[in-house]
Amino acid sequence: MNEKELTRISKRLSLHLRHDPAAIGLTLAPDGWVEVDALVRALKITREQLDEVVETNNKRRFAFDETGTRIRASQGHSVPVDLGLADATPPEVLFHGTVAKFLDPIFHEGLRPMNRHAVHLSATVDTARKVGARRGKPVVLRVDAAAMTAAGHTFQVSANGVWLTESVPPEYLNRIG
Repeated sequence: MNEKELTRISKRLSLHLRHDPAAIGLTLAPDGWVEVDALVRALKITREQLDEVVETNNKRRFAFDETGTRIRASQGHSVPVDLGLADATPPEVLFHGTVAKFLDPIFHEGLRPMNRHAVHLSATVDTARKVGARRGKPVVLRVDAAAMTAAGHTFQVSANGVWLTESVPPEYLNRIG
C-alpha cells in the first residue's frame, strides 16, 4: 500500500475510533474497543490493510487487544471511553506543543483537555514540537510534572507513550521555544 493510502486509512481510523464511530455504524465498548471484523466491514478495507496501518503508524495511534480480534485508539478520544490506564509517575519534566495564538489563554487558564478526555503531553521536546507544528509554527511548553505530582495531580501514560493528565495549571508551565 502506498503512503497516501496508508495516511487516508489512518485518518479514517482516527476519526471513527476516537470521535465518531456512529458515522459508520459502530459502537465502541466502554473501554474503547471495537471488533476488528466490524471495523473492516464498515470501512470497506481488508484486514491486511488494517494490519499495515497499525504496524506502520509512527505514532502508534492504534492497538489490537491480546487476541488480535479487537482494536482501539490509544488515546485522544472525544467520545466517552475509559481506557483503564493506571496512574503512573511521570518524568520530572514533560512537554506540550502548541502555537503562539493559544499562549495567552494557556498562560491564563492552563492547559485544558478541550474536546478530549485529557491533556496530552510528550516526553521529548522534539515530539512536542512536531505536535505543535500541525497547526503552524510550533511553540513548546515545559511542564513541571514533578511539582504537579507533588501537589497531587495524577498522570497516566497511553499505550503509545503519550502522557495524559486532567489539566495543567498555568503555574506549572514555561515557554521554552
